[in-house]
This record gives sequence, C-alpha cells and structure tokens, in this order.
Amino acid sequence: MHGVKTHALLITLLPSLAAADPLPAGSSVSLQPGGGNSIGRLDLTDTGNRVWTLQRSSDLTNWSDASTLKVRNSLLRIALAKQNGTPRLYYRLHYNSDSQVAANDVADALQLPATLANYANPTLPAHLLTQQIRAQNNTPFDNATTNPGATLGRVLFYDKRLSANNTVSCSSCHQPAHGFSDPARFSTGFAGGLTGRNSMGLTSNRYYLRGKYFWDERAATLEDQVLMPIQNTTEMGLTLDQLVTKVSAEPYYATLFTSAFGDPAVNSTRISKALAQFVRSIVSGNTKYDQGVPVNFTNFTAEENQGRAIFNGPAGGCSACHGSDNFVPGNNIFNNGLENPYVDKGLGSVTGLTSDEGFFKVPSLRNIELTAPYMHDGRFATLEQVVEFYNSGVVNHPNLSPQLRVPPGNPGMGNPRRLNLNPGQKAALVAFLKTLTDTSVTTDPKFSDPFRYDAP
Repeated sequence: MHGVKTHALLITLLPSLAAADPLPAGSSVSLQPGGGNSIGRLDLTDTGNRVWTLQRSSDLTNWSDASTLKVRNSLLRIALAKQNGTPRLYYRLHYNSDSQVAANDVADALQLPATLANYANPTLPAHLLTQQIRAQNNTPFDNATTNPGATLGRVLFYDKRLSANNTVSCSSCHQPAHGFSDPARFSTGFAGGLTGRNSMGLTSNRYYLRGKYFWDERAATLEDQVLMPIQNTTEMGLTLDQLVTKVSAEPYYATLFTSAFGDPAVNSTRISKALAQFVRSIVSGNTKYDQGVPVNFTNFTAEENQGRAIFNGPAGGCSACHGSDNFVPGNNIFNNGLENPYVDKGLGSVTGLTSDEGFFKVPSLRNIELTAPYMHDGRFATLEQVVEFYNSGVVNHPNLSPQLRVPPGNPGMGNPRRLNLNPGQKAALVAFLKTLTDTSVTTDPKFSDPFRYDAP
C-alpha cells in the first residue's frame, strides 16, 4: 500500500534488536532492559510526533496489532509485555503515513490534576509577605497569575513544539533540578548551536524589582522576554506566526486557552502571558533560611550562622547587592569587576554607552547552590570559586559599582573591595549560601513536565 512502511523492531526474550528499514526522519528507537513480566521497554524518539502501531508476533509471519500509539512531545516509552505460554515473542513498530489520526485531547496528552494546582496564591511564610517583599513583585496589572493561566504556561514551557524542529523547549535550558537553569556553561539550541551566555535560574524571578530580563536587561518585561528565545535563530528558531500555527494545531491547547482566557483563540500575546505567569509562579519560601527566620536561626549550624554574619555584615557586605529575604538587588544593576575590559559588555552592548559596560542583571540567590556554573558566562564552576573571586579577584574596572569599592563611593573612585577572608570564613559563607536551597520548588509536581510519555 502506498504510504505504508513497516519499521521492524524485533525483540525476543533474549532480547535481540534489528531494524528492517530506515526510520522516518527525526525518529529513533532504543531498547531498555526489562524484568519480571516485561521483555523490555522501547524508547521511541520522534520529533515528528507521529502515530505508530505496535505489532507483535510469535513466528515473524503472522502479526497482530497490539496498540496504536501517539507521540506527543517527541518521546514515547513503550513497555513490552510477555505473554503466558508464548516462548518467543517479537514486536515491531509500524508507521503508516496515511493513518495519522489519534486522540489528542488534554486527558490523552497531559498529566494534569483534576483540580488545578495553586499558582495564584502560593503559601509563603510571614517574612515573605511584608510590604518590602510585596513591593519587589514585578507582576503587571494586566497579567496577574491565575491557576488556568499558569497551567497553560507550564505546558508551553515544556513543549518542544516551541522550537523549529521539535527538539528544544524552554525547560531544556531551564531545568528544575538545577534551579531552573542549565548546568552547561552555554545552552545547546535546536540545531546544535550554543548560546552566548549561561542560562539564568528562574527561582523567585517575579521579585526582580527592575522588571527587565536577560543578563543585559534587553527585555523590558518578562512578557517580552519569554518570546525572545523562541524567535532566536540559535535557541529555538521560530517566527511568532510559526509559533501560533504550531500551538493552534494541537487540540488540547484549545481547551487550555479557553480555560485561561475564555476562548480558544491562540496568539503570541496570550502565549507570552501564560509563560510569564508560570515563570512568576516559581517562588521559593521553604529554605533552611526561611525555617530559621522565626526561630532566630537557632536551626543553623555555627558555621552557617558565621556565614550569615559575614554575608550581612561589613566583613562581606554581600547584602548590599543581594538584599531582603529574597536576596535580590532592589532597583539596581551592577558591574562586579569580572574583567577589564569586558569581552561581553552586558548592558553596554544594548545601550552603546561606555558608562554601561560591564553591567549585568543580579538574580536572586535563592537556589544558588543548584544553578552552577556562575556569572553571565558561566566562568565559575563552584560557589567556592565565586566566593574566592569576591575575596581576592575583583578587577578595577572604571564602571565598578560603588558597593565593591573601598571606601564605597562613585564609579572610578576608590580601590576594588577585596574581602580578604580566611579559609574558615570562606567556607562559612558558602555554607550560608547553601541554606538558600529550596528543593521543595525544584521537585514540586506543579512545576514539572506535564506531558504523557508512557504508552497506555
């Protein structure tokens, strides 16, 4: 029959594996070992998100259809069961380009709770509900976070269809286990190219008072920022028109957009709003530090309390750039003296002003333990290296921020500030920074990948 190709994956109880035909473009199959009642598991990677038929046979002559399978986010895991009384069993995947219709509504494609998760009103401790903290919130009046909006944003955040070849999602460069950042110095884009800067962690991003995004603050709002990687020719490679077309083609998005916005219309403004709502919902409030605030940090070790004193006191002065219980920079952007001259000019590359060279956004330190490597170019692999830089390596750049000069003063005045800590003090400072880790955020199901990858 025209359009029918059988891509045979022959698995026996041994097992052995063979491919009868080249697989369709963008697809590959691997076999994982089984146990108990399982022969094994097929991992079907298919960036075309196609419909396949799993067939089985005991004699390689007579084949029966076992199930019809839809790949929904470029990956499908298929468990291969044994059959009682069948000493040898073979499976193959059958792809028919003329039979590409399969159920693909919300229940088929996604694992979402019956009652939407709480994104709009996260439970936070009292010290994160003060007026100072509320004033840091950069949520615009026309895009308040809602449970349906952030749920839609969560699906979009993990959807690889937001890239040109369905291989990269927002989460590819902002991985939960790494504080929603990338453990690589530079992230890999849809065609294998590398980004020019390290991917910044997303924890507590809504508390960036300046409201501008990217290391050089070239995005005026988070709503602007979330669409820019999608359009970047290295990162995800789509135009906004292509983005809307691809999202509109998935039936489950009609349901999600209706829930979030009242009707199923898909446009780039709604996509940006939903993504921004999801990102702003990633808020930390359950670190060891947070648990210590109401008990005056009696839960801390002596070393952690020593580090806290260094961080907040004149010996370290770290809170001058990482202030409040969110450890954010207030309404400031800083030049921290990484080098002179700067290879990457940061804000200066956006404005073209010499006086802006070397200024970069300062992220929250919440989950800093998880977001290595550090700085805009990922030059430091560990927190120990970061502390050593501030201890002995700050460079006297003309734009070095006053907080990093001795005495603090105007740019160009005073020498670079060096902490000159001893080994014990440096270790204590690192220990304190690790009290800002919040794995309850990075492991929370409501921030996880919602797609169904296991075949029913």
